[in-house]
Amino acid sequence: MHSIMNIFKVSSMLAILVAVASCSSVSVVVDQNKNIDWSKYNTYSFLGWQNHSDRDLSAEDKGYLRDAFTREFERRGLTMVNSGGDMQISLYIVLSVETAVSGYNDYVGRHGTYYHYQGGYATGNMNNTFTQREKEVGTLIMNVYDRESHNQIWQAVATSAVEQNPAKRQRSIPTKVKHLMSYFPVKTR
Repeated sequence: MHSIMNIFKVSSMLAILVAVASCSSVSVVVDQNKNIDWSKYNTYSFLGWQNHSDRDLSAEDKGYLRDAFTREFERRGLTMVNSGGDMQISLYIVLSVETAVSGYNDYVGRHGTYYHYQGGYATGNMNNTFTQREKEVGTLIMNVYDRESHNQIWQAVATSAVEQNPAKRQRSIPTKVKHLMSYFPVKTR
């Protein structure tokens, strides 16, 4: 009975860990020019999508991204202008398919016995389960340039699993953009 309770506890913990791990998270890497006085920037404009990388995005997804970035810049007191903003922003997106593999071993041994690959022994039951699934991953690269010098002053690379349900993307895209923008040097007001 004691080992059944241990199995239940371990199974419950694994289920919680899998649930947490399956939540869509965003990985962000940032590079910036440390010598920039960010207080001189009041306006921004979008240069558009580099190399037409937006061709794989739906019109709705492009709208969600545009609106999410606009909201985040407004929260920082920056104003969008159609062209000639103090900051020039370009976006580039790459969509790819990755294979995720997970495994589970439910080995339950008895009192003090062990399993060893080199001539050892084991008593008990062991079942190995492996699952494999494909997931779509999106990588968004955001480049920020100074209008006058044309030098790149900030870059963020955000990577995340793509939500497959279009209705849920309406909520997930702004959340992911907000996470990316939390690294932006101009903080919210």
